[in-house]
Amino acid sequence: MFSRFGSRVTVIHNGNQIVPREDPEVAAELQRALESEGIKFLFDARTTRAEKRGNAVVLTIEHSGATSTVSGSHLLIATGRRPNTEDLALDKAGVETNKDGTVKVNSRLETNVPGIWALGDVKGGPAFTHISYSDFQIVYANLIEGKDLTIDKRIVPYCVFTDPQLGGVGMTEKEARAKGFKLKVGKVPMSYVARARERDETAGLMKLIVDATSDRILGATVLSSDGGETVHILYTLMLADQPYTLLKGAVYIHPTLAEGLFFLMDDVKPVAEQEIPQQKTA
Repeated sequence: MFSRFGSRVTVIHNGNQIVPREDPEVAAELQRALESEGIKFLFDARTTRAEKRGNAVVLTIEHSGATSTVSGSHLLIATGRRPNTEDLALDKAGVETNKDGTVKVNSRLETNVPGIWALGDVKGGPAFTHISYSDFQIVYANLIEGKDLTIDKRIVPYCVFTDPQLGGVGMTEKEARAKGFKLKVGKVPMSYVARARERDETAGLMKLIVDATSDRILGATVLSSDGGETVHILYTLMLADQPYTLLKGAVYIHPTLAEGLFFLMDDVKPVAEQEIPQQKTA
């Protein structure tokens, strides 16, 4: 957003890729899209000093074995959030918290004190508004309706609202490998999709992670315009616990972004049991 308003933007990150949870090629594709808009990235960089010099903010950083400075008119620090549960004096009610301040809950979202529940960001886990909505549904069902719903098998979709959007659900390839799954993987660039070409929005890709034994979807990524919308199709198939082949050969409306699933399903094939390549960084 700031770059499109005309600002020169430099992102300083102490890790080796953006969106660190994602597979390296997904992160690299998003990085290329953002760099095409003039955004600069510095990876494996450590900020050692921040100071005000006149109207500028100056950062001293260690990067690539050298010390340098980056200056700008504004500084945005994105270091995450932590719950302010210390203000609630939960210990007086006997409610336990984790070391990071989040409230301890069981799979039903009930604390260690019967009748006290926690939902949303304060309980830890994925910090998404839609997770808070889902938490509410579970707590309401358990507390008011006397049901026994849990979060144990909840599948969590998400979206990073960059441009292109990064829509995802389930496991990444590296996570699935770490869990020992034998995999099939499909991947297609958005340049294959007619709708993306018509809109001149071909940055991005679609990726599907499949359990080779059952053909069930383990995870999916849609990095594209409206990727957060398209990924819901794959999420629905996961909810239904149906094999990915249900969508193979389906008729997709032309021209739509969802038509890319036609190519994605055709690309799914077994992959060698080896580590996925790591992203090279500057």
